[in-house]
Amino acid sequence: MARQILLKRAYEKSAKSDDFRVLVDRLWPRGVSKINLRLDMWAKGAAPSTALRKWFGHDPERWQQFCQRYKAELKEAEARQTIAEIVDNAKQAPAITLIYGAKDTEHNEAVVLRDILKRRLRSKIK
Repeated sequence: MARQILLKRAYEKSAKSDDFRVLVDRLWPRGVSKINLRLDMWAKGAAPSTALRKWFGHDPERWQQFCQRYKAELKEAEARQTIAEIVDNAKQAPAITLIYGAKDTEHNEAVVLRDILKRRLRSKIK
């Protein structure tokens, strides 16, 4: 079972330590080739909705509300199924690396999803 969850921008070079790499954006990162990104999974179903993404606009002042709204979206069937797929597919990997395109490394969906996945992985271990 994955012991750690890493976050990495899509524009950073992949590393062997990334292990199971999951893109968590609904849209493909601008200017990044599919060959160079090296993904194991594209988790569109767990990405924020287009409406939520546009509303947030990566405005740090909207961060808390974004987190609440995104967590509510993650309770929907498609997102729950996608999260289960991430957990199941990452069972043999020492780490999961969540890949995102945002410039802001502190206020993006990968940060929220990491916390959800950590809780999910802990509950799987028990």
